[in-house]
Amino acid sequence: MSSVARIIAVANQKGGVAKTTTTINLGASLALANQRILLVDLDPQGNLTSGLGQKEQRGSAGTAYEALTTDDVDPRGFVTSTGIDHLSLIPADRDLTGAEIELVGIPERERRLSRLLEALRTDYDYIFIDSPPSLGLLTLNALVAADAVLIPLNCEYFALEGIAELTATIERVRQAFNPTLALEGVLLTMYDDRTNLGQQVSANIREFFGDQVYRTVIPRNVRLGEAPSHGVPVILYDARSRGAEAYVALAHEFIRRRTAAAEGAVSGPAAGE
Repeated sequence: MSSVARIIAVANQKGGVAKTTTTINLGASLALANQRILLVDLDPQGNLTSGLGQKEQRGSAGTAYEALTTDDVDPRGFVTSTGIDHLSLIPADRDLTGAEIELVGIPERERRLSRLLEALRTDYDYIFIDSPPSLGLLTLNALVAADAVLIPLNCEYFALEGIAELTATIERVRQAFNPTLALEGVLLTMYDDRTNLGQQVSANIREFFGDQVYRTVIPRNVRLGEAPSHGVPVILYDARSRGAEAYVALAHEFIRRRTAAAEGAVSGPAAGE
């Protein structure tokens, strides 16, 4: 893979759409495929951190809160080990709630995370940012820092509401702060193929986003809900569960897409210009 990490914000202003579940399990599946992965917990709830068994852990320089609010600190001081090979973490705790307020008075407050992660790009293949379920300053930092956005959408009626708001926000970020921000893909989560609603929502989302929707679909699966309470990704909790198999399949599709995109960029007209 590239020697410079691709930074991906996992974002949706709605809660309960499996943002954190996706960040943990896609990240872990890629790490188990020998990709160097950094996960960034940018949600004050700290569910990504606790879901990896790292609650109350902090790097030598602190957590995501200190990473956003302090200067002149080696960014590697915020990174901790997860105990899983190739998978690292910048953890978060409740202190991160204060960052939303404290950042308001800081110049270029929307670029604090970008500056931090730029210094870490050469250490990883992919950096995933788990953003909070809002469109506030923390999510703005994630979108400004990212090369692309991965949008999890649960297959329920209300998932269709808010899509326009989210895509409009992404477009505003492109125009004001990050003109190269791309859509990495849309992931259908909590899918139940036994219901007409799930099938209809899936069809509507695929019609709206086209090929940007991953073919892999994440099903409703009790193991996905149980794994975080044990502090491990689902692939380490129950590798044979439908949830684990789905995220492994997603990791394979993710790598195929990134490989195809990289080959297209190299062979495209712009490469020779």
